[in-house]
Amino acid sequence: MTLPPILQHKDAHAASVFSPKALLREARRQKGLPDVEIPPLCILDPDGDIVRRLRENGTAKRFDAWPCYHTDLYTFSLAGQTVGIVGSVVGAPFAVLVAEELFASGCRAVISLTSAGRIVPVQTPPYFVVIDRALRDEGTSYHYAAPAPFAEADPEIVAAVAAALNQSALPFAVGASWTTDAPFRETEAAIGAARTEGILAVEMEAAALYTFARARSAPVLCLAHVTNTMGMAGVDFEKGEQEGTADALRVLECAVTAIAARIMA
Repeated sequence: MTLPPILQHKDAHAASVFSPKALLREARRQKGLPDVEIPPLCILDPDGDIVRRLRENGTAKRFDAWPCYHTDLYTFSLAGQTVGIVGSVVGAPFAVLVAEELFASGCRAVISLTSAGRIVPVQTPPYFVVIDRALRDEGTSYHYAAPAPFAEADPEIVAAVAAALNQSALPFAVGASWTTDAPFRETEAAIGAARTEGILAVEMEAAALYTFARARSAPVLCLAHVTNTMGMAGVDFEKGEQEGTADALRVLECAVTAIAARIMA
């Protein structure tokens, strides 16, 4: 049987002709922007709720020298650090595109916090999952690594962040997620298979980000904010206080504290 195109002509060790540095160089030239480094720790906010809240309360400042064609980078203070944040980076291809650009611009670690659907019912939503591995049911990861069922997180980062969260009163679990490119194709069979694997949540970025992280030796942590049962409950998608941003920022504060201690050492 002929392999599908996504598995053909792939060599994870070969250099890419097109690089993020080349894209950023030309964007700076076209926009007349200086080549300056961004904050060493940056956050991906796929839902965009955190960025919107920070902008509304005047906490976030636009980083005008960010040369990305597709996004805006904002900075704000968290856990004693000036961190960057990019909103509405939803889906595996977009998340990895932006992560490539962040690391090419001087970032040293990335945290992604995305909303997710519950698979194994460990708690009543909303709660958080520190993702330690992600099922590769998306396309981007196959451009960075040979086929395999899961993309693994850095276990030391997972352990450090879990230890920090244990000191808080925030509801969380550590476990696996299922990364899909097609959220409206979450069939009963697919959900059942994921549940059999002990997968806690379904989201759209983690497997690609973790595969990218391993390929680039780039520190990345993915967190899921489990907010829903995929619309199967009468009242669903309730994130909590301030659209979930109050707890989300507390979780991110724990993660930033733990990761900054590692990358700033």
